[in-house]
Amino acid sequence: MSQKTNIALSVNGEQVQASVPARLNLVDFLRDHLGLTGSHVGCEQGACGACTLSVDGVMVRGCLMLAVQADGANIITVEAFGESVTGEQLQQSFVEHNALQCGFCTPGMLASGIDYIESGGSTDRTHIRKHISGNYCRCTGYQSIVDAIASVVEGRNSLAVETKQTPGAEESGTSNKRAGE
Repeated sequence: MSQKTNIALSVNGEQVQASVPARLNLVDFLRDHLGLTGSHVGCEQGACGACTLSVDGVMVRGCLMLAVQADGANIITVEAFGESVTGEQLQQSFVEHNALQCGFCTPGMLASGIDYIESGGSTDRTHIRKHISGNYCRCTGYQSIVDAIASVVEGRNSLAVETKQTPGAEESGTSNKRAGE
């Protein structure tokens, strides 16, 4: 007889309560109990990164965390990554740079890419490769994924430069857009 524990958490903005086996990992809970199958189960040892998701703003491997450890936590899965500006930009950049092939690694790559961008990562491709090195991709050879992440960072850097070049834009509420844009 397996011991069950009651948990309450937020998943993609929805409050969830469940009674779960004490040894059930978080990614299996999300997939099997909530039907959120975007996060993938690959190696079940935390090495491939396919199960990466956000727990209280920190990217974790869902196969290495028990569902009971997430009690009271705020979980964001790949299904909701597009609801953030960074997630939406990165998903679009993945499409534009053909950074997804079979799609198995995509949830983990998006999670790691979002984490890199939101932590102030640079366009330095060596730094990007190092940051996503815990995620395996067998299809793209990483170059397209690195390009997609770098493109979002470059876009943010360009926007920051534009904002700095327009004195008083933030204070006055005026737009930095040029006529006709």
